Amino acid sequence: MSRRKFAEAEIEAALKLVPDWEQKDAAIVRVFQFTDFKEAMVFVNQVAELAEAADHHPDITINWNRVTLLLTTHDRGGLTQLDFDLAGKIDGIEN
Repeated sequence: MSRRKFAEAEIEAALKLVPDWEQKDAAIVRVFQFTDFKEAMVFVNQVAELAEAADHHPDITINWNRVTLLLTTHDRGGLTQLDFDLAGKIDGIEN
């Protein structure tokens, strides 16, 4: 899997495949809303499993029933295929 930092045109194309995510500086971000804290934590644990399997870890902020995920490839200083692949897998979590 490529860890090459994407150019802006590549980011724009990749965002079309994960339309619920938005670019924020050198990252992509998505906010997920749940009915309660317990449901949010179940989701976070599912994300953790995907992240461990991919060896690529999002920044996670939990605010009771709201989870914000931020993906970037820190060691490349921006977005790579890893970020968009993980975003797609996270989008596939059933809740």
